[in-house]
Order: sequence, then C-alpha cells, then structure tokens
Amino acid sequence: MAVTALDPRTALVVIDLQAGIVAAPTAPYTGAEVVSRSVELAEAFRARDLPVVLVRVSFAPDGADAVPGRTEAGGAGGPRPEGWDVVVDELAGHPGDITVTKRNWGAFHGTGLDVGLRRRGVTQIVLCGIATSIGVESTARAAHEHGYHVTLATDAMSDMSAEAHRSSVERIFPRLGETGSTREILELLAKTHG
Repeated sequence: MAVTALDPRTALVVIDLQAGIVAAPTAPYTGAEVVSRSVELAEAFRARDLPVVLVRVSFAPDGADAVPGRTEAGGAGGPRPEGWDVVVDELAGHPGDITVTKRNWGAFHGTGLDVGLRRRGVTQIVLCGIATSIGVESTARAAHEHGYHVTLATDAMSDMSAEAHRSSVERIFPRLGETGSTREILELLAKTHG
C-alpha cells in the first residue's frame, strides 16, 4: 500500500452506498464502517472544493434496463424494495455533489461520469464503496483505461466476502493504481491540498 500523490484536481467517487446495498452483510468491513470512512473522505474533499461523486445503481421497476445476458450465477432478477437505490443519509443532501445513476457494475459505461469529470479538470479519482470486486473494481478498471490516476481507499470498501475483497486489493488494484487507507489518503490530502 503506497499512496504517493493526489493531483490538484482529484475527485472522490463513492460506489453504491445506498440503502439496499449497505444493509447487506459484507466483509472484511461492515456497511456502517464503509459509510463512516466514506463520509470522512467526502467531508475532506468538500472542504477543499474537490468534486464528490455519489454513484448509485438502479433499474426500472420491470428490469427492462438491467444488463442482459446469460450468466452462470443467474440474474439479480425480481422486484426490489422501495427505496433500495437511495443514497444513504450520511452522504446525501450536499448540493455541490455530483450524482450518477448507473445500470451496470461500473460507473463509466452508459453514464455521463467521464464527461462530468473532464469538464471539471479532474485527472485523478479516489474510489470507495461496495462491492470491492464488482462496482469498485469495474469502475477502477474503466478509470484506468480512460487515463485517470486511480487511488483506492481499501478500508472504505467491502465485499460480500473477505476473500473477494482481498483478491481485488492484492491482485488487481496494484495494476490499476495506488492503494491506501482512509487515514493515509486524508493525511496526503491535507499535505497537498491544505
């Protein structure tokens, strides 16, 4: 784990911290722990007038806009409870934040995220959220492919299993960017952005 730099225009991108996902059992960190650390990061970014992007996943009630295709795991299918896709209260309600609604695992495909970041001069993103190996990893891969510097707050994300989280953190993330703890990222942010 080595976070070496944060660009002058770095954005925080928070993946899927919404009611129906945060409530699920996760490891190695609980949803509450991930939310708490993500709030710390968001407050620090807002205090420095750096963009905060809240990404949520949602689908039409009939699922018509969900990702098609056969998988061995099967589809998520079925109706979801009312409010499952609402960003958690601890992060919501800040008028300067950017909200992105995705219909896929990653936050770039089929959304205005890339255009929104580029128009704000963003060259680096810090990622956090749930699930590490799905939404966070998919977004990190796309960010890397789009040419952004990627930093991953590994204790501000979690997965459905500790093994899946660990696999992304140890095997995939070092090839996409730099990893560090919330504390390390906040310390670097304070040094480089006042």
